[in-house]
Amino acid sequence: MVKSKTEQLIIDELEKLAPEHGVDIVDVEVTGATKAPCVRVRLEGAEGEALSLDEVCAHTSWVGDRIEELDPIPSAYTLEVSSPGIDRPLRRPCDFARFTGEPCELTTTATEGRRRFKGVIAEATGASVTLELEDGERVEIAFDDVKKCTLKPVIDFKAKEGKN
Repeated sequence: MVKSKTEQLIIDELEKLAPEHGVDIVDVEVTGATKAPCVRVRLEGAEGEALSLDEVCAHTSWVGDRIEELDPIPSAYTLEVSSPGIDRPLRRPCDFARFTGEPCELTTTATEGRRRFKGVIAEATGASVTLELEDGERVEIAFDDVKKCTLKPVIDFKAKEGKN
């Protein structure tokens, strides 16, 4: 998975502390302007369970303290700590394996040909992910080439048959 040096530094440091706090670092993203970027840290329970708002708030303190100690961003920044949400990012091979059979949207770093893929995660190994695309084609992508991947759950708002 391709991450900036700053993002990877923050991930590595937070992952060292996460087990003692009973959480898993789902993703870290640094976005926005260079003068005042936003650091987004997404957490979930160590066993993949969702965290309540109160739990996320409780973890914000140690996350913020560790990022401040690292001082990876020379200017002011905004810190956002949250759960991964419905469009959960996938970062590690174990994340892809956990969500096999789920729809996702994936962007690669490839400079030739196609860069964006929508499909269902068909298989995940330690080195690559295989997607079954909407047209039935299967494509294998090395994790080193994955720039970003998020789950794209299908939500059906139609009422069940026989109910109004």
